[in-house]
Amino acid sequence: MSRELLLLRHAKSDWDSGTSTDFDRPLAKRGKNDAPKVGAWLYREGLVPDHVVSSPAERARQTATKVCKRLDFKKKRIVWDAAIYEARLPELLEVLSRVPPEAATVLLIGHNPGLEELLRHLVADDYEPPGDGKLLPTAAVARLEMPDDWGLLDPGSAQLLSLTRPRAL
Repeated sequence: MSRELLLLRHAKSDWDSGTSTDFDRPLAKRGKNDAPKVGAWLYREGLVPDHVVSSPAERARQTATKVCKRLDFKKKRIVWDAAIYEARLPELLEVLSRVPPEAATVLLIGHNPGLEELLRHLVADDYEPPGDGKLLPTAAVARLEMPDDWGLLDPGSAQLLSLTRPRAL
């Protein structure tokens, strides 16, 4: 079975929102515009996931909700996994190991630097670094062809198919 992983960094957050914690920081106006744009693009490209797992942090939650609405993916089916918030590579690999084995396309919504670390691990050196050095800026989607087992994700086990930024949509 062919499997794909869509890594989506949350959309642009509002640093001036006045919230007391990083976890509660919401999306900025740009993020509120980019998230549905990304969801609509994924839908048009036929990249509708079987399984969506997201950080429960407010900016990721808002991103997931807006993207999934455009994908016609029911909000109640989103898995909110606290392990994704502030996760590094080991935690993100653990999150992926819990993906149902029958899921062919998975959307993982989270944060940097963990998502970039995961992407670099999965594709090893098999990618062209962007000119600005930002592998996954906000609301960017990395599309990867994955191995058959979500629990066996060795370095270089995936192939990067595309890296799409909201500005390009």
